[in-house]
Amino acid sequence: MTGAMVHENDTTVRGTAEAPWRIGTRGSLLALTQAGHVRDALIANGQQAELVIVKTAGDQNATDPVQKIGVGVFTAALREELAAGTVDIAVHSYKDLPTAQDPLFDIAAIPPRQDPRDALVARDGLVLGELPAGARVGTSAPRRSAQLKALGLGIEIVPLRGNLDTRISKVVNGDLDAVVVARAGLARIDRLDAVTESLEPVQMLPAPAQGALAVECRSEDTDLVTILSALDDAGTRAAITAERALLAELEAGCTAPIGALAEVVESLDDDGRVVEELSLRACAAAIDGSDVIRASVVGPVADAAELGRALARELLELGARELLSVTEESAELTDDSNPSPMENQR
Repeated sequence: MTGAMVHENDTTVRGTAEAPWRIGTRGSLLALTQAGHVRDALIANGQQAELVIVKTAGDQNATDPVQKIGVGVFTAALREELAAGTVDIAVHSYKDLPTAQDPLFDIAAIPPRQDPRDALVARDGLVLGELPAGARVGTSAPRRSAQLKALGLGIEIVPLRGNLDTRISKVVNGDLDAVVVARAGLARIDRLDAVTESLEPVQMLPAPAQGALAVECRSEDTDLVTILSALDDAGTRAAITAERALLAELEAGCTAPIGALAEVVESLDDDGRVVEELSLRACAAAIDGSDVIRASVVGPVADAAELGRALARELLELGARELLSVTEESAELTDDSNPSPMENQR
């Protein structure tokens, strides 16, 4: 199957050797690798495709923390090119997308998810519990920072941005004792050798949609939606739907200290038959690590969105709203009055 461009005066048929599908991506090694997987999958399905590098505001501003430069900073430029028709497909790290879906676009595929856990990269092969008090640990995420502080290990959290190689180099060069990053990113660029510990969800719940990709196109490109849907993984889509619904119900952005992880699990029904259900765990944390609220739910896979919303409401009943309000005020104060020297080194 091939698809046509959306513009009335353009009769170009895409997906052929003469006019391959244009996949918009950021220029980092990780982004190119992720988009390359989508390109290769399309080619394997008989569709020709190529990568088009798009510069984003997040790439141009490598100093300010993401929560300061704005949710969606890494995705807005890709969507602008998609809307303009200069690319046909955009590949995003799903956790970077705003929770509100834009009707102009369709997330036509969510490929199988990589391991969503966070990973520790530490000096001397240390695991988290072996880091000495006062150890300097770099992370870019308030969620990671809050959960690390809540463990009470006495470590110092150092704000950090940059690509994965840049972050790992801070440990290699001795600037930091360790960094915490998404394990999925390291897996995609073949750097799992750097991981000294994969952090279990009981220690640190990942960001909603961590490890998942969103393959997006224009909603009106119905032929392309059909083509891309062949890359979709139903279990991953259900898990991401639940996690994102929870995030939206909490009215929290992708930089909020919210952790969530949904998994399709097998259980026995009343008749002893094996059935699939969706298990969802989530937490809301105070930025200083003084409090972490946790909750979980299990239900039908088909009810993924409602499970996410229901668990969010439970977190709110347990006090998550007040916790997040304090967190937002603390983050604003930190950004305005105490810029990190680490953020200004690039």
